[in-house]
Amino acid sequence: MNAYIQLTLAQLRIFVRNRSVIFFTVLFPILMMVGLGSLLGNGGGISLNASLIDQDRSAASKQFTDTLNELKIITFAENADEQQAMSDLKKGDTQLVIVVPSGYGAAIQAAGGNPSGTSAEAAPKVTVYYDETNMTASQMGLTIVDQVADAISKKMVQYKQLVTVDAKGIQAIKLKYIDFLVPGVVAMMIMSTNLNGVAGQIAAWRERGILRRMQSTTLKASTFIAAQITARLILNGFQALLVLVIGNLFFGTQVNGSWLLLIAFLILGTLTFMSIGFIIAGLAKTPESAGPIAGFISFPLMFLGGVFFPVKNMPDLLQPFVKLLPITHLSTALRQIMNVGADLSALWSEALLLGGWMIVAFVIASFTFKWE
Repeated sequence: MNAYIQLTLAQLRIFVRNRSVIFFTVLFPILMMVGLGSLLGNGGGISLNASLIDQDRSAASKQFTDTLNELKIITFAENADEQQAMSDLKKGDTQLVIVVPSGYGAAIQAAGGNPSGTSAEAAPKVTVYYDETNMTASQMGLTIVDQVADAISKKMVQYKQLVTVDAKGIQAIKLKYIDFLVPGVVAMMIMSTNLNGVAGQIAAWRERGILRRMQSTTLKASTFIAAQITARLILNGFQALLVLVIGNLFFGTQVNGSWLLLIAFLILGTLTFMSIGFIIAGLAKTPESAGPIAGFISFPLMFLGGVFFPVKNMPDLLQPFVKLLPITHLSTALRQIMNVGADLSALWSEALLLGGWMIVAFVIASFTFKWE
């Protein structure tokens, strides 16, 4: 027991004294989270900007423009210069240019006197220019403008709606990008600390003869591995707590689910990536080769494992492969616990896959691990 405690404390001292480890495993992910969260943390909605040009200046055109200005979803800039408005649209600064042409008021009066006999050519028209390269925002804007025009038309003909819609709102969980990002950063830190860290450190100790000297003592392999696991669990716990606290203070993120379940997945993720790190350490002949091998594995996992972007947005060809990756299920589990408050009954598949990775990797590591 004394050897186990001393080895655990020694490993923690190594973490504290290694400035590069502190920066790349703690500070760098946090700085990246704060940067991305500040830029994209409130993202998720569609921002609509439009230029509104009233060339008619009549009471009817004013009614139309006033109705549009009452809408909250579109930000209107009243612009008398159509050429400048079109230039802003082409540059992507706006998504719509709405032009109420001269003669709109007269056409409204003529149509109001005889709505059923008004030809298509003589009907009041509003011209809307839209950005074809941003069809999501453009279609939403066109739908809104069309609804305003439809409401004015129905009012003119005294239309009475026979079928009504009974709309009942249900408040769903309001998630922002930062809510997606924070659990992903925690998963990334666990992967980096254990996969990259174990591979590099064990390979370096083997080359320097530290492992050989340990083997020559009465130290048991199980005590050495247990101390490594304990030290890295303490480090991962500190990392995760620091990320969660900063996320809460800066962006208002929170853990909606069970803290015990969250800790359980942190432990499972740590053991899984430690086991993979031991495999790399066993295969790598030198510390110089261990780093690139670990980086070759961990770098793609950051982008394929749902850390920064949802897995569902990836190409269909990659989906079966991505859904087998351990970091995919770790980040998904942490995200479900933190954001949705999911319990183990909803996350058993993630726990099963991570457990499978851990067992298989530890079995392989037991054959590939070398003391010297």
